[in-house]
Amino acid sequence: MKKWNLVIDVANCFNCNACALACHDEYHGNEFPGVAAEMPRRGHRWIEILQRERGRFPAVEVAYLPVTCNHCDEAPCVAAARDGAVRKRPDGIVIIDPQRAKGQRQIVDACPYGAVHWNEDKQLPQAWPFDAHLLDHGWTRTRGSQVCPTGAMRTLHVEDTEMQSLAERERLQVLQPERGTRPRVYYRNLDLYLKAFAAGTLAADIGGVRECVEGARVLLRRSGQTVAEARSDPYGDFRFRGLDENSSGWSVEVEDARFRKTSVEFSLTDCAVLGTLVLQAA
Repeated sequence: MKKWNLVIDVANCFNCNACALACHDEYHGNEFPGVAAEMPRRGHRWIEILQRERGRFPAVEVAYLPVTCNHCDEAPCVAAARDGAVRKRPDGIVIIDPQRAKGQRQIVDACPYGAVHWNEDKQLPQAWPFDAHLLDHGWTRTRGSQVCPTGAMRTLHVEDTEMQSLAERERLQVLQPERGTRPRVYYRNLDLYLKAFAAGTLAADIGGVRECVEGARVLLRRSGQTVAEARSDPYGDFRFRGLDENSSGWSVEVEDARFRKTSVEFSLTDCAVLGTLVLQAA
């Protein structure tokens, strides 16, 4: 049976909030019996955009992470609910029943992702229901997917085997896989938000002028082993992403026949900006 999945590309999200606004437009002022009660005007963001800024001049990166209900296959909210207030549909969508869930605040507490919100006025736990009412009437994309200007959000209706094959092929990840909840919201380029980076610039004194060094081979090494390789760009810049935070034993080594071999050691917190490495003529 085909099931619904969402794929979000972190690299393509630039915090326009179109998905979040579309969600608010869909659910504020509207009720969809059996799927969702009205979303409050303020205080709830069923699709939220998290932001993380790292680095220092001239190497600064900002990553944006859209987060929402993960529609987990092993959803803790289903286990925490009483009287069938939360159900997992055969098509993969998790629904918090707006009638049966009244007063059940434990459903909010059960979500390890903080994606279930408490509506104080209605005494009701609420979360984004994957626009189930639209999909049930023939839509093939959620509203967030439909309005995303960069294609960062994709709705997929596929068999589980096809989804797993796609996840492996595109190196998709889920949030907090160690929890074993088996989310149906997948991410491309999640390392841009979760992992560290190291960056630097290469320069050399050429003809009495300090110039950027383009095309030099830069090796990233850890504990004596080469783990990645890059070439400096026309501005002399190089960058390595997807590195473990709060780790040590790193070094970069520059190899170029025009210059003496140069290396620098460093440790990582959330990033390492190595500054300008001035190469000496061979």
